Amino acid sequence: MGQSAGIPLTDCYAAVDIGASSGRVVVGYLEDGLIRLEEVHRFDNRQVRLNGHDCWDLDLLGTELLRGLARCREAGFAPKTVGIDTWGVDFVLLDADDNLVGDAVAYRDARTNGMYEVADAIMAPEELYRHCGLQRQPFNTIYQLLALQREHPEQLEAAATFLMIPDYLNFLLTGQKAVEYTNASTTGLLNAETGAWDETVMAAFAIPRRLFPNVTHAGASLGPVLPEVAEAIGYEPRVVLPATHDTGSAYLAVPACELPAVFLSSGTWSLLGVENRSPICAEPAYRANFTNEGGYHFRYRFLKNIMGLWMIQSIRRELNGIAYVVDEKAIRKGRLHQYMRVEGLGHEVDFPDLIKAADEAEAAGVTASIVNVNDDRFLAPDSMIEEICAACDESGQSVPQTLGELMLCVYESLVSCYRDAVDELASLAGHDYASINIVGGGCRDGHLNRRTAEACGIPVYAGPVEGTALGNLAVQMLADGVFPHLKAVRAAIAESFEVTKVEP
Repeated sequence: MGQSAGIPLTDCYAAVDIGASSGRVVVGYLEDGLIRLEEVHRFDNRQVRLNGHDCWDLDLLGTELLRGLARCREAGFAPKTVGIDTWGVDFVLLDADDNLVGDAVAYRDARTNGMYEVADAIMAPEELYRHCGLQRQPFNTIYQLLALQREHPEQLEAAATFLMIPDYLNFLLTGQKAVEYTNASTTGLLNAETGAWDETVMAAFAIPRRLFPNVTHAGASLGPVLPEVAEAIGYEPRVVLPATHDTGSAYLAVPACELPAVFLSSGTWSLLGVENRSPICAEPAYRANFTNEGGYHFRYRFLKNIMGLWMIQSIRRELNGIAYVVDEKAIRKGRLHQYMRVEGLGHEVDFPDLIKAADEAEAAGVTASIVNVNDDRFLAPDSMIEEICAACDESGQSVPQTLGELMLCVYESLVSCYRDAVDELASLAGHDYASINIVGGGCRDGHLNRRTAEACGIPVYAGPVEGTALGNLAVQMLADGVFPHLKAVRAAIAESFEVTKVEP
């Protein structure tokens, strides 16, 4: 904890970790050789509807960023450095006076609908993959920029600088404009081999290279915060670039057990893969739709993006937003809006309730229907429950009639996708894997961990929960000389935090 008597602890570091639904500020420090964490601030992240699009509320993020850093001081800390990580692909444009041009449109917005066809007419997708090695997903930055070209070409004309979301937040703190490598690798514009912007791709897609600062790597310092920021938060930290893509940070924190190991960062997205020293951009990897995202010190995260806990989070939001009843007539008429009733809870539905429902359905011998969790229909449906039920009906499977059946369908669909991805990894690598190492919030889901171990037939090591914040802090500690190398940080993480083994 922070020191008393008004003297703040300065041998510490602040990780600002912002996901699609929430953010937090976590202080980390070393005590008796162990890494200690203290969360000092948590806040909601939200999307707002602006000019016909779903957008990030940048004013909210800027306000909460400063509030969280100020609360470090209130909690008795004055971190030496601050690092920010967020999700990937999304960006802002600044004009020559550093004012925002347009809105920060969110990746689940529908503006990229139809952009595959536009892009494929310019460059064959397998050729784009050979250049950039990025998994084909409708929200990749390259498709967002194509959509912007068509809707608002004047914004690209007026822009002077392209920054990704964590880069923009760093700019607010320091006035420095830098695009960090791990997040840049999610754009579809970065050459997988060189780690620099791919000018051949940019020219083909008429994306102005002049907007893009040269890529900067994790561990670099952007210098101290601006004087007005220091005054607002009560101390003057330097800003250090972690792996600003949250998955890049999460992979750093995996204390790999039973090598060779598969890594799984489990949150809104499930990012399942391995850490390589070189990219794999060959045709089999393209066909399997694996991605080569940037990692710390020019490592590559060779992985598959899987829909993850987004489906479960969406179901929970629906159940807490509407009083659901089973509408048998609607089912018989083929109206595929399936309403679920939660029996006897008397409180808001939380994740343990959903896990319990799945456990009970499994114990009752329910045979789960299975949907393709990576289908674009699940990216941003009006009703996740309706969309799952519709997918079951259209494929000739049983439509879930209870919450337990619905949850079992989601869990079985997820672990089926995990199993397929592990099999594909083994095929591409030419060898089997000995374990799956799960970090992030999803590692607390005992049902999912157990079913993953059973489906994949190898042990699951669950933990640490705070994977992303730990990876963020690890880079700051490495930059400050607290640890000599990454192997030492991972050893400290394994010693400092609980990891639970789940046998198949």
